[in-house]
Amino acid sequence: MAIKRVQSSMSVVDAAVIRILNTFKQGVKVYLAFSAGKDSLCLSHMVYSLIKQGKIDPKQLTVFFIDEEAIYPSMEQMAYQWHGLFSNLGVRFDWYCLPFKQVSCFHQLQNDERWITWEPGKESTWVRDAPPFAIRKHPAVHYPGEMNYQHFCTIVMNDGIMLMGVRASESVQRLRNIARSKMNGGATGQQFTVLPMYDWKDTDVWLYIKEHHLKFPESYMDLYRDGLNRPQMRLSNFFGADSCNGLRHIAATNPDLWARIEKREPNAYMVMLYWDSELFKRSTRKRRKMEEDGPKKDYKALVKAMLFEDFDKTFLSPERKSVGRSYRQMWIKMNGTGSEKIYKKMYEAIVAGDPKRRTLRAIIGNWAVDCVENAKQDAARREVKRRGEC
Repeated sequence: MAIKRVQSSMSVVDAAVIRILNTFKQGVKVYLAFSAGKDSLCLSHMVYSLIKQGKIDPKQLTVFFIDEEAIYPSMEQMAYQWHGLFSNLGVRFDWYCLPFKQVSCFHQLQNDERWITWEPGKESTWVRDAPPFAIRKHPAVHYPGEMNYQHFCTIVMNDGIMLMGVRASESVQRLRNIARSKMNGGATGQQFTVLPMYDWKDTDVWLYIKEHHLKFPESYMDLYRDGLNRPQMRLSNFFGADSCNGLRHIAATNPDLWARIEKREPNAYMVMLYWDSELFKRSTRKRRKMEEDGPKKDYKALVKAMLFEDFDKTFLSPERKSVGRSYRQMWIKMNGTGSEKIYKKMYEAIVAGDPKRRTLRAIIGNWAVDCVENAKQDAARREVKRRGEC
């Protein structure tokens, strides 16, 4: 279903506060997802303020932070700050440092794109040490890499409601997922989830931070100085495709941290060298200049060859083969009706890897829009022809 947009006299902040209060009125456990990112900070501040105002019970709340090990120092600082703030109010703050399965964009040339956070036996290569109070073991995780943290959350926090700072405006995929989900929960899987900030835009987030004088990770400023616009400034572990752009700043300003990153992920230097290439789906001025000087590519022919003729050479690992089969099914459905732009996106996603199939979902949406537009144009042409024959 589509999201219906309506004009309202209520601000997005007031609407978010009402959603938070309604969540706590259910009388069940509430889990607040904390990530140290800008959205998470705004949501945490709203919940924190309501506790101080006596409008919600702090004993009903558990804040949880999934520490991904390879995070920016400024994110770690924010986590420590809010751990202290919530703890001082008597709120339980669970800081997890568990061996979860992750995807690294550093592994583009390897058969396995996975890496494991806080992997036992590899303490000497960890990017940083875990806090002494962190939760290092959990009965739900039987062995390293058994699950990702999203799956872990649905298992461990299924006895309550999860509050998350997810916004529809962050990506087309998130907008569609929220539109398809029922507003009574389940927006992110089996977990009953409430998204108080789903209708906020980037300007709302930064305005809230400004008006409430919130501290935020300095890494955002590094990304901004590196040329990223506000919607592109996302922080997660710096092996992820959304945030590894900031590594250039780390390499230039923090040699000790850069050495630890290279020790943990030897391919980090390769990312620095080829960041502007199709290997990372970057659409930069440098890449456009390189492609203008080179031969023009037939993306449709390239994708067809990768998906059929050279499938085993293109997709080497079982995970990548699974992704390749999804793209092959999409190719068959399109039956040659895709635009050159869509085939280019498919080619770049296959080269760079699309383990979560985010790009594939975007391509499906783009193709659907193109089909509707083509159908309208065909109908208009038939109408013109019919009138001419009358």
